[in-house]
Amino acid sequence: MFEVVVAVPTFRRPRSLARLLEALEKIETAARVVVVVADNDAERHEGYDLCLALRERYRWPLDFAIVPERGIAQVRNVLVERSLSYRNAGFVAMLDDDEWPSPHWLDEFLRVQQQTGADALQGSILFEFASAPKSWAAGFDGMSSIRRPTGPVEMIEGAGNLLLTRSCLESLQAPWFDPAFALTGGEDRDFFERLAQAGKRFAWADEARAHTIVPASRTGLKWTLARAYRIGNCDMRIFLKHRPRLFARTKEYAKIALALLLSPVLLFILAAVPNRAADVLRRLFRNLGKIAALLGRHYNEYAVTHGE
Repeated sequence: MFEVVVAVPTFRRPRSLARLLEALEKIETAARVVVVVADNDAERHEGYDLCLALRERYRWPLDFAIVPERGIAQVRNVLVERSLSYRNAGFVAMLDDDEWPSPHWLDEFLRVQQQTGADALQGSILFEFASAPKSWAAGFDGMSSIRRPTGPVEMIEGAGNLLLTRSCLESLQAPWFDPAFALTGGEDRDFFERLAQAGKRFAWADEARAHTIVPASRTGLKWTLARAYRIGNCDMRIFLKHRPRLFARTKEYAKIALALLLSPVLLFILAAVPNRAADVLRRLFRNLGKIAALLGRHYNEYAVTHGE
């Protein structure tokens, strides 16, 4: 029988965390499960208090801690360390506190892992919207469900809805997630890049589905452009961290320069087509984020919490 630790980072989303913990109680699995929650709010510790209230009557063993140092990488590192302390656990699953799993989520992950032998797997994430986004937002990150066909993939997309083998985590030295990405995000992409460099294999499990609700505050143009800027900023920081060769640097800088030159022209031409113009703006803000990273500037997207 498999033993799996389900690791959940949380920060000031007690209602979302309660929904996630309730859904975990309802999953249908033959695996032994332990749930570990790390609350990154030492001041209000609402997530910690919720776990304390649930512990005695919860279906699964429930372990929880407060992580006083702010940062998503810091919380994930505590979760990994705590998860690995369960010596019989062969797998660590990760869900963000604004997600919740479908009933067969865990068994589907384990089935695909056995089929593919992958070291790290991601499941599909189905989006529900508190307020329907405009049609122009379709091409933006975070504006549509994340799905791929089941099977091996070259890379996975984020730390939400993951399954990692114990050996995969033990093969890397701590910290598993780079604390330099504390409030900016990007710690997951950097983690996956390091796994790829270590020769680890990735897979997608479409039926290992999680759900999330996108709050209205994350569907407006201002937030979507800020998100594009942050992604570009983090992508460039990760690119530079892994010390690309001169050819790769030159190619990346040329792409940025071309985007900056073409964006004003394309915006003028496409002004009457909102969907196309919005996509040009998205690409422009991504490249502006990259330039900011080249200048040593970071964008702390996760200094603000969305949802509750």
